[in-house]
Amino acid sequence: MAASAPGRVSRAAPRDEPVSPGNHFAISGGEAKLAGAQWRGWVGIVTLACGVSLLGLVAWTHPHFHPTAPMLPDYGYVPPFSLTDQQNHSITHRDLKGTVWIAAFFFTRCAGQCPLMSTQMAQLQKTLAGTSLDFISFTLDPVYDTPERLRAYARHYGGPSPRWRWITGEDSVLHALAHDGFHLSVAQGDSETEPIIHSTRLVLVDAQGRIRGYYDARDPEAMTRLAADARKLLKAL
Repeated sequence: MAASAPGRVSRAAPRDEPVSPGNHFAISGGEAKLAGAQWRGWVGIVTLACGVSLLGLVAWTHPHFHPTAPMLPDYGYVPPFSLTDQQNHSITHRDLKGTVWIAAFFFTRCAGQCPLMSTQMAQLQKTLAGTSLDFISFTLDPVYDTPERLRAYARHYGGPSPRWRWITGEDSVLHALAHDGFHLSVAQGDSETEPIIHSTRLVLVDAQGRIRGYYDARDPEAMTRLAADARKLLKAL
């Protein structure tokens, strides 16, 4: 066999099949295999393109599809609410439209996880300083946690600040908001030091009012993820 030229791969010529008498359009076996491979290739490309288009159509028409939103979970919308902040000003869900925010449910008499949760919120505010991120702390003990008490409590954590609001209101409304709206656990406790038992998770909400993540305030890695996910949502604004 003659040596191939440098830089080229030597290939054997395809073997031809006998030509049928009177049929001058017969093709060789090698050509038939090549044509079949090319055909299968085109079929695969067309099938893939159709599949991608179909998935795109389904995603676009899906009620929770948002083309500019980062790839974070979507746990549904925060329900409507009308409550009162630490300055005795009204606050509703509409006031937070267009804003990325982090929510926490706590109460000022809490001797357990609440100080930790508020400390984590204060740290996140420092980590994300200079951004448009808002922080909302909802009390689960509104009869005791008046606007005046919320203002005093906020001072322990560097507040109040324009971007960190402390919310009170009717007891039934706040408990329903935590349990049914944010899907967080909340129950009556059995001691004076823990009259209310509740979740330690902080909740990330996007500018459309959709819940995009839950993060345990007791877990430092979860707090790092929360800061990173909040930046993703802020970047998409």
